[in-house]
Amino acid sequence: MQFQISDELIQQVKDLIITKEDAHLRDILNEIHFADVAEVLSELNLAEATYLIKLLDSEKTSEALMELEDDFRERILENLSAKEIAGELEEMDTDDAADIIAELPDYLAEQVIAEIEDEQHAEDIKELLLYDEDTAGGLMAKELVKVKETWTVAGCVREMRRQAENVTRVHSIYVVDQEEKLKGRLSLKDLLTASAKTHISEIYIQKVDYVNVNTDGEEVARIMQKYDLEAIPVVDQKGILVGRVTIDDIVDFIKDEAEKDYQLAAGISQDVEADDNILELTKARLPWLILGLFGGLGSVFIMEGFEDVMANPRIRDLFFYTPLIAAMAGNVGVQSSAIIVQGLANNIVKGSLLKRLLKEVSLSLINGAALALLIIIFGFIMNYEIAFSLTIAIALMSVIIVAALIGTFVPIILDKKGIDPAIATGPFITTSNDIFGIFLFFYIAKLILGF
Repeated sequence: MQFQISDELIQQVKDLIITKEDAHLRDILNEIHFADVAEVLSELNLAEATYLIKLLDSEKTSEALMELEDDFRERILENLSAKEIAGELEEMDTDDAADIIAELPDYLAEQVIAEIEDEQHAEDIKELLLYDEDTAGGLMAKELVKVKETWTVAGCVREMRRQAENVTRVHSIYVVDQEEKLKGRLSLKDLLTASAKTHISEIYIQKVDYVNVNTDGEEVARIMQKYDLEAIPVVDQKGILVGRVTIDDIVDFIKDEAEKDYQLAAGISQDVEADDNILELTKARLPWLILGLFGGLGSVFIMEGFEDVMANPRIRDLFFYTPLIAAMAGNVGVQSSAIIVQGLANNIVKGSLLKRLLKEVSLSLINGAALALLIIIFGFIMNYEIAFSLTIAIALMSVIIVAALIGTFVPIILDKKGIDPAIATGPFITTSNDIFGIFLFFYIAKLILGF
């Protein structure tokens, strides 16, 4: 029977918690998917959610925990004992269990690992904690099915049955040698059609895509996307098979990276959530706001340097177009940098920097010419002097070209220096282009109008 997660169901669960009708609660929640259980948990308060976690079997709640928001999950875990947390981890794949352990305080993490009854599971978790979380080693799970090239088909099937008990989903069957080094993969079709006495070395496929434990997570995602893989094996420096990265882990990784890049582009310097406390949110936002403040002050000094414009009634209307120039500079810069950052993330920005800059100049000339023409037409309608309209039009074209170059150049240089280029798409690009835009505007005006 399938339940629809509705307000009525949520209220029913709350009422049953109050009345302590545990048997009825188990009947309801054991019938629904773990993702739906997570949805129910997220609608409850901390005490209610903790009560359900303790009530239900770990086989159900362990997967539901991984679907919760990080902050809410951490608060629930704070209300569980080390033994209760260990019970949840024993039902998880090693990669998920390692993620949970990494969220715990050091003292509690040690207690939890000590409470895990399956010693091999505990050792696997501790091994995963040694790797950087954004590498293949940090993303991989230890659970997989592997066979040795010297086995016969009959022996292989028996061993696979034993291994598969601990693997949630069998994406691939990997072949290793006597030293556990990855040799290839085994087709299920070939396994089923081969004679029972046939050796695996005679039927396995030698070509297999794999990554190293230190391979960056973004590179792992790119390889899996390129070759349409549901899982990819991970080897250590000696070529020994140590785990596999599955598609669900990569999807989560891509989502997290996208959120980080979006926050950087918006001028938030660290990973925060909407419900974080005011201090954390302030620390994340204030540095970029300070940068914007100094950029704004720079614009003020530039405008003061051209204060003689205000003394000339014929051209003081230029000041009214300052916001237009600054806005266009910021918009063009963000457009250019966003395209470059996206291309860098997808590994499609190739070729020389000069070629890329020339392409942006060409594009900027076309866009700038179109916008400049509109400015001239607007000036004609408003009965502006032709020199005045040309000043704004030429300045606008110049600003667009410079902003596009900055928006292209900065992310590429940052990427070459090993700095996340997403940091360039927000206040950094906007502020720098505002300053250059205003300077160019008044400098060009001075050349053309002669004040």
